[in-house]
Amino acid sequence: MTKDFQQLKYKIFFNSLFMLFLAFLILMLLYNFVFSGRFANWTVAFLQRFFYSGQPDSYEMALNFYQYNIRTRIEWFFLFAFCLVFALVLRVYLNNFTKYFNSINQGIDALITEGTEEILLSPELSATEKKLNFIRHTLKQRKAEADLAEQRKNDLIVYLAHDLKTPLTSIIGYLTLLSETPELPPEARSKYIHISLDKSIRLEELINEFFDITRFNLTTITLDLENTNLSRMLDQTVSEFYPILTEKNLTWNVDIAPDVWILCDRDKLARVFDNLIRNAVAYSYENSEISLSMEPQKYKVEIILKNSGKTIPPQKLAHIFEQFYRADSSRSSSTGGSGLGLAIAKEILELHGGMVQAFSKDETIAFVLSLPLDCGKSLP
Repeated sequence: MTKDFQQLKYKIFFNSLFMLFLAFLILMLLYNFVFSGRFANWTVAFLQRFFYSGQPDSYEMALNFYQYNIRTRIEWFFLFAFCLVFALVLRVYLNNFTKYFNSINQGIDALITEGTEEILLSPELSATEKKLNFIRHTLKQRKAEADLAEQRKNDLIVYLAHDLKTPLTSIIGYLTLLSETPELPPEARSKYIHISLDKSIRLEELINEFFDITRFNLTTITLDLENTNLSRMLDQTVSEFYPILTEKNLTWNVDIAPDVWILCDRDKLARVFDNLIRNAVAYSYENSEISLSMEPQKYKVEIILKNSGKTIPPQKLAHIFEQFYRADSSRSSSTGGSGLGLAIAKEILELHGGMVQAFSKDETIAFVLSLPLDCGKSLP
């Protein structure tokens, strides 16, 4: 920081020396002029001509006036002249110095413009120029990210609105058929009821996605902390997903350390695991394995979730935790989602002082979660 404005400091220092030298030079010239005799002669001649003209001893009277009223007070006149010259030189110097503030103001005004050109200031303000350009680039990047997230959200709402119509139309069709044809065989009636139930569950999932979008934008996540047996929570979550894994012929490979306790928000953390496991199930190859391991360390606990699936390109992996981002741009019924699950999971983990990272290589997708044993302390 001390070197950022070194050039400006030198400029101010040398300009100040020049100002003092100029003021001193002007005063010395004035002093030599006053005491060279010419000033006295001109003053006496002026008094004699305009104040004592026509009198026989006008010269003596003008000379006496100069001696007693001006010569004896020459120090005061000289001090007044010094102050006047210094004020004039200082005014010129300050007018020149304020150009730096004008330049900074122009740079600040340029922050809100849509132009792409760099902000340019004088060489003495190079440090300020760099900071203004950094702020400008940061603001543009944030605006671009916000616009992209808004576009993703709007596209998602359009997709969801379209998807809502499909199961709703099916439900109405099957229920109408059941209502208008009471003579349907029990097997057909049972089949249509089962299909209507599946479509209703899908409709509920889509509506929940709408609620996720609203809650994520309008609320701030807060934590209700309590001591929680993390090992038991993970075991229960694994058990809940057995039916879902069976549908895709997936199997579990679980290695959870026993009796690990942490201070956390139980419901919020359960949602994190639910979101991540659902993501793993949705993007796993059929007849593959999902592995979940949990190992406590000195100050933290590390959880690793792996599944076999299509490798995520690095450029997509870098955005996987952003709002409304989906690595799979298609919206099939099996993988279509709001793109909020991973973003919410990341926010909840960070509120606990933890973190989550995603890796994808050789058709393996891995999420590595780190949580402090005491969520009041962030990870180092």
